[in-house]
Amino acid sequence: SLVVLFGATAGAYGAKLGSDERELILLVWQVVDLHSKKVGTLHKSLVKADNLDLSDQCREVSGLTPEGLGKAEPLDRVLQQFSQLVSSDLKVLGRSSYTLCSDGQLLIRQVLHPETSKKNFLLSDCFYSFYDLRKEFHTCYPSSAAVKDQTIKTMAEYLGLGTDEAEEDFGVWQVKTMVAIIFSMLSEGCNHVFSEPETVKYKYETGPCSKSEIVDSETVIRARGLPWQSSDQDIARFFKGLNIAKGGVALCLNSQGRRNGEALVRFVNSEQRDLALERHKHHMGSRYIEVYKATGEEFLKIAGGTSNEVAQFLSKENQVIIRMRGLPFTATQEDVLGFLGPECPVTGGKEGLLFVKYPDGRPTGDAFVLFSCEEYAQNALKKHKEILGKRYIELFRSTAAEVQQVVLNRYMSTPLIPTLPTPIIPVIPPPYTIATGSIRDCVRLRGLPYTAGIDDILEFMGDATGDIKPHGVHMVLNQQGRPSGDAFIQMKSADKAFMVAQKCHKKMMKDRYVEVFQCSGEEMNFVLMGGTLNRSGLSPPPCKLPCLSPPAYAAFQTAAVIPAEAAALYQPQALLPTTRTHQASAAAPPAVTYYPAQAAQLYMNYTAYYPSPPVSPTTVGYIAAPPGAVAAAATATHTPLLPQPGALVRMQGLPYNTGMKEILSFFQGYQYAPDDYNGLIQLSDQARSVLQAPKEWVCL
Repeated sequence: SLVVLFGATAGAYGAKLGSDERELILLVWQVVDLHSKKVGTLHKSLVKADNLDLSDQCREVSGLTPEGLGKAEPLDRVLQQFSQLVSSDLKVLGRSSYTLCSDGQLLIRQVLHPETSKKNFLLSDCFYSFYDLRKEFHTCYPSSAAVKDQTIKTMAEYLGLGTDEAEEDFGVWQVKTMVAIIFSMLSEGCNHVFSEPETVKYKYETGPCSKSEIVDSETVIRARGLPWQSSDQDIARFFKGLNIAKGGVALCLNSQGRRNGEALVRFVNSEQRDLALERHKHHMGSRYIEVYKATGEEFLKIAGGTSNEVAQFLSKENQVIIRMRGLPFTATQEDVLGFLGPECPVTGGKEGLLFVKYPDGRPTGDAFVLFSCEEYAQNALKKHKEILGKRYIELFRSTAAEVQQVVLNRYMSTPLIPTLPTPIIPVIPPPYTIATGSIRDCVRLRGLPYTAGIDDILEFMGDATGDIKPHGVHMVLNQQGRPSGDAFIQMKSADKAFMVAQKCHKKMMKDRYVEVFQCSGEEMNFVLMGGTLNRSGLSPPPCKLPCLSPPAYAAFQTAAVIPAEAAALYQPQALLPTTRTHQASAAAPPAVTYYPAQAAQLYMNYTAYYPSPPVSPTTVGYIAAPPGAVAAAATATHTPLLPQPGALVRMQGLPYNTGMKEILSFFQGYQYAPDDYNGLIQLSDQARSVLQAPKEWVCL
């Protein structure tokens, strides 16, 4: 038997059903006996939504009113009535089992499953298997329109069914017409057999992913804006109703191994991926989640792994993974098992523990633990921030993809300064000063396409480009040197900034809308230094914490300029944009990299983002220096360039309170650069503090 099901929400109708996250307000159904071709009673039930504000389209199409819906039952009661009435009708027809049949996938996958998941009640098993009438119709009548173009009306017209939609109540006509279409498909000329129903996965399955695996780019999306504590199960719940591939959730981490609010999700096919894209700006708790297309290559970069140790650890399937962070470096397997205790036994004992180590074998303080069931994992999470030795231990839910990413990608990466870079033009006096204070004369652009450049931003701002301060465009890059989707613009006044925010907010750039907010110079500097700016205010960057600032260089009030030598050492090569050639006929000035004053306190180990060098609308991008300019500039400024390759060493693992005297004492007996007792390239204090990141020094 089939139960023909139709529904509507308080919002969009038709192809956009469920895309606006509105609640279900109507269910209509009827039982059909495929063998005897008899039908049961047609039932129509209104559903009381939490928000009774109906869209104009809903009012027009359905004829329903908030007053009428206010007297209806809530969704959980309606679904209970649905099960009882279907069982009663089946008993009358002499049947016992049934499968749902709906007009397309949207009602089941995009409405019922997401809504019941948010309201925290379970759907009965019948909602995990259903027939898509559009697909079945196209299989029966291959010459009909494509599945995505089918509607109940077009299918009825194709068969020549003379039903009048205006004569019936909304929902009743749709169900009666669907029943008539099914009977036509069962007629002697067609003899269609309903044999392969659509399925909805009951739960997300974890598992490892190999870098050699082929991942179709048409099945991958990127979710952005996730709460930092969200797990793979939380993401699977956000996409409830859609089938995620096994091990298909990969949480993205920053270079410190911490989640950055993004995840790549792989679905079983492109159809499921397309439905996932319709959940763009849907909510996870109080946060809206952005959903974009991604590639298989991006997924494998995050989720793929080839380590035998990791593969063996993840070989036990259907395990709950917990990540431990902050372990003492001397902690052993016995210490960890003792910390967890008998109430949360680890799967396989010591085999269920995986310590994360640096390439040289030193422990990082992280470990992953396997538990065989949710109960044991919950018991372990209750130990969050309990003490082991003299340290408190953090515990979080984790994923197979995160295990691979942390163990393989983070700790097996290349050194920060693998080779000595080619010398570049030395320091040039700063021609500008970054704005500070609370005057809201800046704007923040959020949601830029990752391919957007300075030229795109200037075109986006239109006539307001003339009101930008010189060197007032600041692209924000992530630690991989790629655009983060944010940029800051310094305007000539607060009024100009206000006008730009009003005029350009949610204006389209390429295929994306860009949010534009007015902000102050202080807020801009906070974000450029790695802090966050959100509805709740400013969250200072980690490098502003007192315990992380070198005591000798706490703060600087003047603008700082990092010479090209320092920038080349400090920044990965990918962080520097592609060099552009100045179009003017005049000789190009020497290349130089600029940073705001507070950027002199940036520490590579603790910040999440880095500002790109600010540019001016009149001098966009970097200006390459002629080959002979290096020697000329060096002669003119009398600044020594870097010594020959091999003369530079990098120190790691230093105590955080290490000063210049301790460094010189450590190298006592060795000859360092005779004309530079600072032990560094000859730089200003501001520039030196950038190289002087905690636990890392660069010495000549």
